[in-house]
Amino acid sequence: MVDEEKTAAGEETQADAGERQASAGAQVQQPDDLEPLLEDARNKADEHWNQCLRLQAELENQRKRYERDLEQAHKFGLERILNELLPVKDSLEMGISAASAENVDPVRLKEGSELTLKMLVSALEKFGVKEVDPQGERFDPQYHEAMSVQERSDLQPNTVVTVVQKGYTLNDRLLRPAMVIVSRAAQSPQSPGIDERA
Repeated sequence: MVDEEKTAAGEETQADAGERQASAGAQVQQPDDLEPLLEDARNKADEHWNQCLRLQAELENQRKRYERDLEQAHKFGLERILNELLPVKDSLEMGISAASAENVDPVRLKEGSELTLKMLVSALEKFGVKEVDPQGERFDPQYHEAMSVQERSDLQPNTVVTVVQKGYTLNDRLLRPAMVIVSRAAQSPQSPGIDERA
């Protein structure tokens, strides 16, 4: 009985081994079958390599284009504002020419200067430059620079009394602060010999 079991087990083992060999034989391919697969793999590798080279060349061209555009922007970035300012220069030159002529009419000369100033203000506004003229307003250290203080009983303390030089902002960012004189409360007259600290 034991011999029969061993024989049956041996047959199963041989049958299993035979199946394994048959399936392994199916997986192992002949060299003739591998050549088309290898050729296909080489073709795909070549195709991917060519795509990689094209992408690399395209990226390099894009980088060069970007550098060229950036260089052009640096060179000609002021072109728009200069086109707006050139008529102002022309107007100033005409005003100087008119002022040096005989029989100068001061009224017309003043009108020409006012028109030139309007042209300049308009050109600056087109590019986001705004005037900071805080006459009579409360002192704001973010936009104003105090040159001095002046005692004033008719104004609230820290009020701009005089604008010495106007300030400017560029797109709401301070370009130059306004130079101002600021009010402070008037000191009450003291009697001689009286010390307030006492």
